[in-house]
Amino acid sequence: MKAIPYGRQSIEKEDLEAVISTLKADFLTQGPKVKEFEEKFADYVNSKFAVAVSNATAGLHISVLALGLQPGDRVITTPITFAASANCVRYGGGEVWFADIDPTTYLLSLESTRRLIESKPKGFFKGIIPVDFAGLPVNLEGFRELANEHNLWLIEDACHAPGGYFVDSQNKKQKCGNGNFADIGIFSFHPVKHIACGEGGMVTTNNEKLYKKLLSLRTHGITKENMSENHGGWFYEMQELGFNYRLTDIQSALGITQLAKNSAGVERRNEIARKYKEAFKGKIKYQSLPSNCYNAHHLFIVEVENRLKLYNYLREHKIYAQIHYIPVHTLPYYKKIGYQGADLNNSEKYYEHCISLPMYPTLTDEEQDFVIKSINNFTV
Repeated sequence: MKAIPYGRQSIEKEDLEAVISTLKADFLTQGPKVKEFEEKFADYVNSKFAVAVSNATAGLHISVLALGLQPGDRVITTPITFAASANCVRYGGGEVWFADIDPTTYLLSLESTRRLIESKPKGFFKGIIPVDFAGLPVNLEGFRELANEHNLWLIEDACHAPGGYFVDSQNKKQKCGNGNFADIGIFSFHPVKHIACGEGGMVTTNNEKLYKKLLSLRTHGITKENMSENHGGWFYEMQELGFNYRLTDIQSALGITQLAKNSAGVERRNEIARKYKEAFKGKIKYQSLPSNCYNAHHLFIVEVENRLKLYNYLREHKIYAQIHYIPVHTLPYYKKIGYQGADLNNSEKYYEHCISLPMYPTLTDEEQDFVIKSINNFTV
């Protein structure tokens, strides 16, 4: 059996042809493919606007700035996420506060978040960044109600979840990142994610004012909007301090072909998840699926005893499982600024046992059978 990673990209003929075609075109950076990708992505998630960026971390950064984050502002997120979900607040000089996860879904707990908010004076917090962890959609309807009660903004970190959705209280399907509940949604195009651009990200919103602010911050704070008859085509103004967070036409061309395959890819991911669940039901704990959700399954995570031994055992058999994630509040940087005393028991218990199994659309039945057999042999 060849090596089996926990995740991997799938680059096919149409992807290669799209990139080659763009390499032969007039634009390699900010050309027509970027706009085409943005429009197709917005249509895919049912949002009004989309802004392509160099990576999801850049997207998170400009999102908190667009929402008005100021030094000292306090923002709540989950400790079970990649560090970027918290780091973006630190980039803007804000303080990160962590609420605990639900021990069955592994998502930021609405109840824990509410308790944290209500333990402080009104206005103490400015925003919340819940994460669609492993591809499972957060209950954004509930978080929106909570945010509205306390005048907070809401960013949905949907990096794991393009194609995922939940059904709201009005029985309407709400796609991850559609902007109906969160002010802004964030997606990642890292190679192990659903849509691979090498690197890249997308920011979605239904708010035109936020959209224009995001466009400005993505490109150095520069605009040509105020050009008059007294100016030539060279004219531009830098209105604010922005960044070079642009995606290229090359990456966008790849993103367009990858996006076209995502619905089929998510369907295959769910087939793989069902097979894992059938194999482990009653024996090994895995992420629960609320009845009103469709999991995009970036990851398939189980909780086991002797996690380190299983991790090493699988590697010996060329199965390269991974751990997602070390709780952010336990990382040295966050410990230094005072997070080691946080009461996040569910997150810490989860981390002691979690392991991510191979999950990607091109995982074959034979490979998955081998993974399942290896785990069962270890646990017997």
